[in-house]
Amino acid sequence: VQLQASGGGLAQPGGRLSLSCAASGSGFRVNYMAWYRQAPGKERELVAQIRSDGSTNYADSVKGRFTISGNATQNTVFLDMNSLKREDTAVYYCNFGTIDLTFYDRYSSWGQGTQVTVSS
Repeated sequence: VQLQASGGGLAQPGGRLSLSCAASGSGFRVNYMAWYRQAPGKERELVAQIRSDGSTNYADSVKGRFTISGNATQNTVFLDMNSLKREDTAVYYCNFGTIDLTFYDRYSSWGQGTQVTVSS
């Protein structure tokens, strides 16, 4: 499974940005899709996750501002980020948990990371 993330960039405080990430490959089923972020000097942290049943969870710091959504048919996940704050500045990574349909092994795949900068 290969992941390709897009979106991100520069936004002013209070602004909005959107990220997307698409998985390519075959012979797998997506178990969950998630976004993580890593700010300079900090550990990577979970931002939001959506599971195959549609349930979601968010980091407390982004609740009410960010929305994760997914298209299971196209194996694509989105992150809409509103009311951005300077502390949202980080490299954002998409992460897919997948199940191989032949041997039912579980895998975790990562996208390449996309920069989000919130600054005036």
